[in-house]
Amino acid sequence: MAEQVENDSIPDSTQTVAGLRDRIAQYRRAGESIAFVPTMGALHEGHLSLVRLGKQRADRCVASIFVNPKQFAAHEDLGTYPRRETEDMKMLAGAGCDFVFLPQPEEMYPEGFATSVKVEGLSEPLDGQSRPHFFGGVATVVAKLLNQVRADVAIFGEKDYQQLLVIRRLNEDLDIGSEIIGGPIVREEDGLAMSSRNAYLSSVERRIAGQLNKVLRQTALKLTQGGDVLGSIEDGHALLKHAGFGAIDYFEARSGKDLSPLGPGKLTEEELAHARVFIAAMLGRTRLIDNMKVTEA
Repeated sequence: MAEQVENDSIPDSTQTVAGLRDRIAQYRRAGESIAFVPTMGALHEGHLSLVRLGKQRADRCVASIFVNPKQFAAHEDLGTYPRRETEDMKMLAGAGCDFVFLPQPEEMYPEGFATSVKVEGLSEPLDGQSRPHFFGGVATVVAKLLNQVRADVAIFGEKDYQQLLVIRRLNEDLDIGSEIIGGPIVREEDGLAMSSRNAYLSSVERRIAGQLNKVLRQTALKLTQGGDVLGSIEDGHALLKHAGFGAIDYFEARSGKDLSPLGPGKLTEEELAHARVFIAAMLGRTRLIDNMKVTEA
């Protein structure tokens, strides 16, 4: 494997698909394996952990930074989504990233672009209900990126667990051929899952936000101890409201294999083995999501 570098330089990069493919071809001619980490920028330690995982699994790690307009609804934060490309590039270099793809929207979606990718089933519950536009945009851009890079492995964070399952499905169904790896959730000291959108939180909201993971963990523990799903989720709702959270988009126990719903009663031993608790809740203007495998609580 290539050695990890830690410096304040920036990796080589391109804004074009042609430039990306040229660099990928160079790596392939040298007989090097490739890991790919797609991002929307505003990087944090969670993203960097995926790059480091890529460097463990392949000779080269390629990342992308692209704020994908197709996964934002008109009322969402496309225009204000945090962008800090220079800082992101330095962080990627420090984590050992070898090359970065920085396309503009017109490069990914040129005039006349008319194709979309839809993954049925897995895209429909949870975020699929709260943000019905979202997974079509994600699936389309990820299918393009995976086809452009053709990496041996592509790494996605488990914080967006539903997204991870959707991408695994499209990768298999479209015969893309990359191995899709889930990277563990990286958390702040108080348990809040790292997210670029955490930057939206006020100081007061940030103190409240740490309760999200605690309630998630308490709920998971109740389920492992024989609590019924409906009652455990209702108790969690009450705790979140008491802590100061606003609207709760979803708070559910589902199978980590296929997102099938669990409950409302006590989980069987087989259900517990794969159960995950999923949550999306508003805190001020910030939408926070998290999930946890029940047996790891």
